[in-house]
Amino acid sequence: MGRGRTRTGKDGAMAPRPRELTPDRSARDLFGAELRRHRERAGMSLRRLSEVLNYSKSHLARIETAESLPYDDLPAKLDVCFGTDGLFARLHAVAKKEPFPGKYRRVIEIERQATTIEQYLSATAPGLLQTADYAARLMRAVQQHAPDAEIEAQVTARLARQARLWGSRPPRCWFILDESVLRRGFGGPEVMRHQLQVLVECAEQRHLTIQVLPFSAGEHPEVLGGSLTLYTLPDRLTLAYEEGSRSGAFFENREEVAERRASYDLLRALSLSPRDSEAMIRAAMEDWTPCEPPVI
Repeated sequence: MGRGRTRTGKDGAMAPRPRELTPDRSARDLFGAELRRHRERAGMSLRRLSEVLNYSKSHLARIETAESLPYDDLPAKLDVCFGTDGLFARLHAVAKKEPFPGKYRRVIEIERQATTIEQYLSATAPGLLQTADYAARLMRAVQQHAPDAEIEAQVTARLARQARLWGSRPPRCWFILDESVLRRGFGGPEVMRHQLQVLVECAEQRHLTIQVLPFSAGEHPEVLGGSLTLYTLPDRLTLAYEEGSRSGAFFENREEVAERRASYDLLRALSLSPRDSEAMIRAAMEDWTPCEPPVI
């Protein structure tokens, strides 16, 4: 969902309109829309509401735009503040069943349907293969001010996605990891070593293939700094999804998908073989082994 046109703020600067919500499609959006509606009807700014509730303004803003959900007593506080007789408590009971923000919901749905998943990642381990500790540290790095309960809920949702890989009919998955994934630490040596060990164990499964794109392969501007995923559905239709640090986009047009297929195939050709990739991952594991203190 894009933003609307800009408007003039109190200081004369042009401020973006609040993100448009779709309360008829999502309980998360409905919660945010009702929060915004009652706040504006009361003539309160986000700053003023945060002062009244003794609650983070930035988190309130994320809740209004359906990017986050409250994970404490905020719904009850909102009902008291606006006199809504349990409305926000009831909305929260439904909205918390949607662990993913709206912008990721379609990605998750496509992922659930896909019979083949081919993914290139330039900076992090695949979400489908992440350990709980690695996922938590990664999410905390991206959302530094989010409540701990929100991070925990997101980690739980991410781990739940992985169950399909170990079901009776798992998708065929092919992961290409930039070498930086092995070198950039999230959570320190122990967390990284465990994550790399899990990658090695996953690569032993017949339906999972992992390759490493080494630094020596050079630059690849078409996907540098982001991720590219190709989803093949049961009807053999292939969709492409590109994601950067702040946004993501699906591509369904046959020519656009073909362009991204060509990019992925080039990355696969330039990557190390699965056997050599395993060797590089094991070598990186040794690099993440904590050094023993010298004996005095």
